[in-house]
Amino acid sequence: MKIKILANDGISPLGKDMLEKKGFEVITTKVAQNQLVEYINKHEISGLLVRSATQVRKDIIDGCPTLKLIGRGGVGMDNIDVAYAQSKNIEVINTPNASTNSVAELVFAHLFTGVRYLHDANRMMPLEGETQFNELKKGYANGVELRGKTLGIIGFGRIGQAVAKIAIGLGMKVLPHDPYVKEAVINLSFFDGQELSFNVKTVSKDELLSQADFITLNNSAQKGYVIDVAEFEKMKDGVGIINLARGGALSEQALLEALESGKVAFAGLDVFENEPTPSLHILMHPQISLTPHIGASTTEAQDRIATELAEQIVTLLK
Repeated sequence: MKIKILANDGISPLGKDMLEKKGFEVITTKVAQNQLVEYINKHEISGLLVRSATQVRKDIIDGCPTLKLIGRGGVGMDNIDVAYAQSKNIEVINTPNASTNSVAELVFAHLFTGVRYLHDANRMMPLEGETQFNELKKGYANGVELRGKTLGIIGFGRIGQAVAKIAIGLGMKVLPHDPYVKEAVINLSFFDGQELSFNVKTVSKDELLSQADFITLNNSAQKGYVIDVAEFEKMKDGVGIINLARGGALSEQALLEALESGKVAFAGLDVFENEPTPSLHILMHPQISLTPHIGASTTEAQDRIATELAEQIVTLLK
C-alpha cells in the first residue's frame, strides 16, 4: 500500500514526480479547512503539505491519527502548531532556503517600482495616457536612482543577506539590523567566474532608522509591530519602506499616517495585516506598490521547495 501525501496548497510537478517515483501517492486536491480532518482520515493520509493558506492547528493534529508528517513549503511556520505536533510524534519540516532569492528579488521589484512610480503609472496610463500624456510625463519626472543610496535591512538571516547581495551589486550601502546576527560575509559571484566577498556588520535599530533612505523588513516572525509610530518618527523624511516579512510586522495605520505626512514617500507591500482581505485604504493608496503575498511564487522557488520537501519526506517516511 502506497504512503499517501496530501499537498493541500499545491506542489510543483517536479516534486510530485520525485515522490511518485519513490512510491508515494501524491494527492493535490484542495480540501477546505473545515473538511480537512474528515478527508485525511477517510483517505488515511500520512503526510500533509501546506503553504501559508492551510492552518494546521491542534484540532487537525488531534483529529488525524494517521498523520505522521506536516511539511511547510516555505520558511515561516506560523500556520502550524509545531511544538504540539512534535509532542504527538509528528515530523514537522519546512524549506528555509528554497525561496530566499525569489523573495530578495521581489524586494527590489518593489523598490524600483517605488522610486520610478511604476505602480501608479501602470494604473494611470491606461486611463489617461492617451489624453494626458505630457501631464503624466511631468508628474513622474522626479524619480531617483537606487545606486549610492542606503538600504536598511531589518532581519539579516538568509533573505536579508540575499537582499544585501543585490543591494551591494547595485552600488548601494547596506545597514542591516538583527538582534541575533552580529555580522555576515556576503559573497557575490559574477558571470565570468570572479567572486568578491564583503564583511557586513549589523547596526542598532535606531541607527538604521535614522540613516536609511529605504528600509526593507525581512525579519522572522515576532510579537508586535517592528515598525510603528515611534519607528516612523525616527526615519528620514521621504523614506521608502518595503514589507515582505509578515503582515503584522508593520502597522498599516501608522504607515498610512506617515504617507499622508510625507515622512514616507512610498511603500511596497507583499503581506498584509488582514490577509486575505487587506484594508481598502491600503489597496487604493496611490503611493503603495502591491503584490498578493507572492514572495516565494516563482517557478524556480517552487521547484526548489518541492525538491527539498520531497527529499525530506523520502528520508523520514520511507
